Amino acid sequence: MLSLVPPPSKPSPAEAELLGGEPGLSDVLLLQRRYAGGADEEDEQLFFMDALVEHQWARDVAGLASSTLDGLTKPVIEVCDHYGVVPWRLTPRHVDGHFAGVGKRQAPTVRSKLNRIDHFLAFLEQRYAHEIFQRFGAAVESPIDPFNRHAHRGDFGLRVPPSARAVNEFFAGWRRQLAHARKEAVACRDYVMAKLIYISGVRASSCARCA
Repeated sequence: MLSLVPPPSKPSPAEAELLGGEPGLSDVLLLQRRYAGGADEEDEQLFFMDALVEHQWARDVAGLASSTLDGLTKPVIEVCDHYGVVPWRLTPRHVDGHFAGVGKRQAPTVRSKLNRIDHFLAFLEQRYAHEIFQRFGAAVESPIDPFNRHAHRGDFGLRVPPSARAVNEFFAGWRRQLAHARKEAVACRDYVMAKLIYISGVRASSCARCA
């Protein structure tokens, strides 16, 4: 089997002078030259398909819902199919051209897709960057850069809940004002409903659905 592997060619005199006799740099140059003609597209596609499945497995282990798992890799497949390339050969220009053209959608949708592409490339870089470089001569790098990354200015996620003392003071003040309400019965009803929700620990999303 080893006889089928062609021996690496030696650097040219100009390249050897540029490398300054460094053996490590010479190996890198030979490896890059070996893949300069392009890798086997079928092998790359098979590796891509395996990576998609393994990414979903990893996120499944992390506890994501099955409905979320189905949409994790769709943006990656969408862009790769559009250009006919594998993810590690995507560039920021590919992403910009797609989402500024045929893939243009509302800002929240594009932001979600870019995040999923970025996360998948981070998965590849973390687990398979070395193997991809050795097999296909490509460096894994996310095509989402500071220039096309969305700056999310809404849905502020950091919400500090009030302390138990602050909540008790709030309800105590509300209760004192009930006797002075214009419609005392309605005010009492609202107070009781709010206090029951607080005591039972119902989530805000559940309260919104009930309303």
